[in-house]
Amino acid sequence: MRSCVRLFLLLVVAAAANFASRPEAFAQDSSLPPSNGRPAAETPQAPAAPTSAPAESGASLTDLNKQLVNPVSTLWSLTFQQNNYGVSLPGGQVGHQDNLLFQPVLPVSLTNNWNLINRPVLPLFNSVPTVDAQGNLGRATGFGDMSLVELLSPGTNLVGSDWLLGLGPTFIFPTATNGKVGQGKWQAGPAGVLGYLGDKFIAGVFPQQWWSVGGYGSQNVSQLNLQYFGVYFPGDGWSIESTPNVLVNWKATSGNAVTFPVGLGVGKVVKLGPLPVKFALEVQYMPVHPDLFGEKWNVQLKISPVIPKLIKGVLFDE
Repeated sequence: MRSCVRLFLLLVVAAAANFASRPEAFAQDSSLPPSNGRPAAETPQAPAAPTSAPAESGASLTDLNKQLVNPVSTLWSLTFQQNNYGVSLPGGQVGHQDNLLFQPVLPVSLTNNWNLINRPVLPLFNSVPTVDAQGNLGRATGFGDMSLVELLSPGTNLVGSDWLLGLGPTFIFPTATNGKVGQGKWQAGPAGVLGYLGDKFIAGVFPQQWWSVGGYGSQNVSQLNLQYFGVYFPGDGWSIESTPNVLVNWKATSGNAVTFPVGLGVGKVVKLGPLPVKFALEVQYMPVHPDLFGEKWNVQLKISPVIPKLIKGVLFDE
């Protein structure tokens, strides 16, 4: 499993580097209409038709920003997300927990009406505080558990140009290189997206629920990760955003089950040569969190380069 994950990562990064070195891959075509924040494939002029990256269609930086925030966009991108948490330790101390997540978004057009949104998450680095049986503090570091969500999303000719909808399964695989940075469980459950895209904003929710279906250890796992997002786009590629994740451990004792964050950040899409890249920084505070090893705050940095689609056109004719 770990060798497959490493091979997948190398292939995606190599593809991104290859396309980034080709300016023609991002050449603009002024004959196509600008996007309204949804992918060009889902504009009223050509509902849910396959398209290349928005930069090829003359989309503005703000249009690109909207599509990068949209969980069911047909835009291909590679996000690197660094989280720096402050966590509660025994004795009232505050420690730190860090992880670096690689989050490709690789949608494909199944038909002219339906898209499949592929969203793997690979924790490239996970460093967490630990405590042994004698109460001594330590630290464990390694590759974390990989997750994958597959969302079936309808095109605009089915739901309109403003609504964001998606539904499908989500999985967690026990790929951690250290038992203390992973859960050691095969997990599966449902996921969904419900949101609304306006001219200057986007808002919605992205819940994922997992139950353990195998793995080592006798303790079962049942957990929820619910991202709620609200983003305002003032223009010129800028965004003011809040994208925190509510965590619920249904097996935890009362008072230690929920982590509820609030956050505020800023983002900007820029061009680095031919390559559109989004940079975003968000600060989050958790007014509700577990007493021991609960996340108290987070400083989150995201870098999201856009790449052209490697799988173009529809896979199945209707």
